[in-house]
Amino acid sequence: MSLPPELADAIEALIRAQTGSAFRIETATAQPGSSVAAQWRIEGAGSRFFVKTAEASRAPLFTAECNGLAALAANGAFRVPQALGCGEDQTHAFLVLEHLDLVKLTTEHAQQAGEALAELHRDEGEHYGWPSDNFLGSCAQSNSETEHWPLFFAEHRLKPQLEWARASGFRGELQQMGERICEKIGAFFLEYRPRAALLHGELWSGNIAMLADGTPVAFDPAVYRGDRETDLAMSELFGGLPEGFYAAYRRAAPLNAGYETRKTLYNLYPILKQLNLRGSGYLRQAEWMARTLVDHLRH
Repeated sequence: MSLPPELADAIEALIRAQTGSAFRIETATAQPGSSVAAQWRIEGAGSRFFVKTAEASRAPLFTAECNGLAALAANGAFRVPQALGCGEDQTHAFLVLEHLDLVKLTTEHAQQAGEALAELHRDEGEHYGWPSDNFLGSCAQSNSETEHWPLFFAEHRLKPQLEWARASGFRGELQQMGERICEKIGAFFLEYRPRAALLHGELWSGNIAMLADGTPVAFDPAVYRGDRETDLAMSELFGGLPEGFYAAYRRAAPLNAGYETRKTLYNLYPILKQLNLRGSGYLRQAEWMARTLVDHLRH
């Protein structure tokens, strides 16, 4: 696998424009990728960059990622890879990032990451949502700003995924329970009004790491403003993070009563996304989560 010559030329041109150098690609090494984009480590003249490439139709994903990284960088709680920019040739879109030598978050340094997340969440705004839409993975995510958090989460997170699931043939009990949850979502917030915190938006263990000195690094964001618990909830999916991360977060920013129930509500969203993208292997988990939430509403 190699970079097409036209794409390589476009990447070189962007790097030269942003760095003021005469950069030329000497090596382009494919990296373990995702379902969204191919990933590359490119090197030349002693410089190294991390590049994502995809078909041209996916250019909006890279634009949104640039914007999200800029928001996290401006906050400063986490180290984030600097985005040099994104661009296109006739057939491909690409994103050029600073290359960071990342290692998996260790138990020893998990506390720093938990404290960084608490610091990120102290950045609060007046409205839930974000000035522009973005993506959760490859799924479009509407961020229309509002002053009503439960309505935002029902209308812009759960309902679009439930509608997609219906169109894909996942109907019956899942849809009935999903409709009930969306109709009565305010019941999960009777004594709790979350602040509009700055969120990473897709904070699972694959999107947080550290440098060799323990500095926590966050990447691949889907930023918006919302309940800080959504970040914490998603971080517990797919294996979770070291316990020290959660202990440090709770010390810095104690959680409100009812988090364990709202965690299920918030994680229903990414699990529905997984159901829609990857199929029926996630149906049982989605139904269990929805049933748990409906049972809570009955009591």
